[in-house]
Amino acid sequence: MALSVIGAGFGRTGTMSLKGALEELGFGPCYHMIEIIKNPPFADYWEAIGDGVPADWDKVFQGYQATVDWPSCAYYAELAEYYPKAKVILTVRDANAWFDSANKTIFTRMPRRMKPDDNRGRMAYELIFKKTFDGNIDDRDHAIAVYERHNAEVKRAISADRLLVYDLAQGWERLCAFLDVPIPATPMPKVNTTDDFLQIFGGASKSD
Repeated sequence: MALSVIGAGFGRTGTMSLKGALEELGFGPCYHMIEIIKNPPFADYWEAIGDGVPADWDKVFQGYQATVDWPSCAYYAELAEYYPKAKVILTVRDANAWFDSANKTIFTRMPRRMKPDDNRGRMAYELIFKKTFDGNIDDRDHAIAVYERHNAEVKRAISADRLLVYDLAQGWERLCAFLDVPIPATPMPKVNTTDDFLQIFGGASKSD
């Protein structure tokens, strides 16, 4: 099964909601970091890729029609080349809102939760904390610059006819038009808010 949809957006840009939307639209199952949390052996693939082992993308995504979030968003260009018929979705949100959400969830928990014997935490730490943000997630300006640079690079790398730059607040219409599928009668999914994340991983918050 080849991927039909590749998500290029960073985590905390609505990727979990997009996963739910894509699965509702028939592009499921959709890969997401949550799949690795549920299936620890999946992290071994990504650790090997990070160490320079050639990726066997068909093995990594066996049984999946779409992928969003980390770790795959870090490899969107390679995936777009390998799956030339797949469409690419760049999820975006206001940069400051993105940082606030990431800082309350992913960033504050990553270094503290990493354990040498936990391949999932180790993989996320190496890919997100070190490779993506150069080990500097406490500096708002730096993190936002990385986020904005990534988004700009996606827009340059992927042809306009193949790319949807998408804010989940825009709802079903733009997404369904891009994927050429009917608009569902159900509301757009909204899951994994900051509160949802903190209920799973610990902590408390009043913010989305």
